Amino acid sequence: MNEKVFAQIMDIRDSGRVNMFDIPAVQRMAFKMEFYELICFIERDRAAYIRFILTGEE
Repeated sequence: MNEKVFAQIMDIRDSGRVNMFDIPAVQRMAFKMEFYELICFIERDRAAYIRFILTGEE
């Protein structure tokens, strides 16, 4: 995970609009916010995304 993806995750989390475990909702929000790198990251490595949300480990 690079710094840009990290920042995008934090922006969506801080908005409080979606449950971060609701991956389709996170991807929809990312699309609305034009966070295409995050969408690709989740598609490539969903396990890493979930691990980050659960533990904070990058």
